[in-house]
Amino acid sequence: MVARIILVRHGRTEWNRQERFRGRIDIALDPVGIRQAEATAKRLASWSIAAIYSSPLQRAWHTADILARECNRVTQLLPGVIDINYGDWHGLSPEEAASKDPSLFSLWLTSPHLVRFPNGESLNDVRERSAAALKGLIDMYTNETVVVVSHKVVCQIMILDLLGLDTSFFWRITQDVCAINVFEVRDGIPSVLLLNDTCHLKGVTE
Repeated sequence: MVARIILVRHGRTEWNRQERFRGRIDIALDPVGIRQAEATAKRLASWSIAAIYSSPLQRAWHTADILARECNRVTQLLPGVIDINYGDWHGLSPEEAASKDPSLFSLWLTSPHLVRFPNGESLNDVRERSAAALKGLIDMYTNETVVVVSHKVVCQIMILDLLGLDTSFFWRITQDVCAINVFEVRDGIPSVLLLNDTCHLKGVTE
């Protein structure tokens, strides 16, 4: 039995453009993000998709809903793949975070697996909940294709978990907006087919 998991990062928001720490702040897609989601939906429309799941935050949910309409499915919420809780860092730019707590910001850049955000989560917290959510889907859809729409950090962590890599490899994984990642899980063993694929976004402009 082979399950196919498609991980999709949501489309662009204004805070993505500004490179702010978004986390649990419920920001909407900007016009470019909507067009990116539409292009992603067209890319996936020919796939035989059994179900589409999403983080509860609107930037992911809106992306997933655009995919679902194109694929004739209904988006289902998956709380375990909600974005990381940045705690006191929510809304900060990288420059503001570096000024607020230089040592923690430096640790985030060099050893992110050792960071717990003040009044927030760690990457291991994200891994624990997102891996459990993903395993539930793999167990449920043993011979079908499922889409999960989530966030940059969460997608990076889920990819590490599927590849059996330690969280310390976090910065080795890149996730662009509306990137597609495809994994097959055969007899419990995941293999990667696509990683951070954005070729469907080439025609999307400002």
